Amino acid sequence: MRAIGVGIWRRLNGRWQWRLVRWRHHGFLVYAAGVLHDEEGRVLLLRHRLWPESRPWGLPGGYVNAGERLEDAAAREIREETGLEVAVSGPPVAVFSGYLYRVETYWTARLTGGDLRLDPSEVLEARWFAPDELPSGLSENHRALLGGATGRP
Repeated sequence: MRAIGVGIWRRLNGRWQWRLVRWRHHGFLVYAAGVLHDEEGRVLLLRHRLWPESRPWGLPGGYVNAGERLEDAAAREIREETGLEVAVSGPPVAVFSGYLYRVETYWTARLTGGDLRLDPSEVLEARWFAPDELPSGLSENHRALLGGATGRP
């Protein structure tokens, strides 16, 4: 059933995708993502199935549910997308605003357990990247956050 939903989602243009997301998340959207590094200083990036094909790579994250703490949403999204358990703490490492219907928050995450197990309905691939070897097709906000700044979109 999820495969059917993914197929429909991919066929919709951006305007209809946003309308569906806004219907599911009433009013203003809040996005929470985690920045997870390994012991070598590499960052975990995901190639997302539902993101535009021109920029499918990004940090693990998603939308916050009503009543959910931002930190908890980032940890939940990492767990749902990758199977990894993380601890999220401290102030956000970045907040991007100025969008019409959303704000984005980014949190430092520390690996505490779990095994890498991708949710194939959302994630095509997961890889660890060195800061100077970030993939093409990476979200510009994520590139700027991780040190390969090319300016905000």
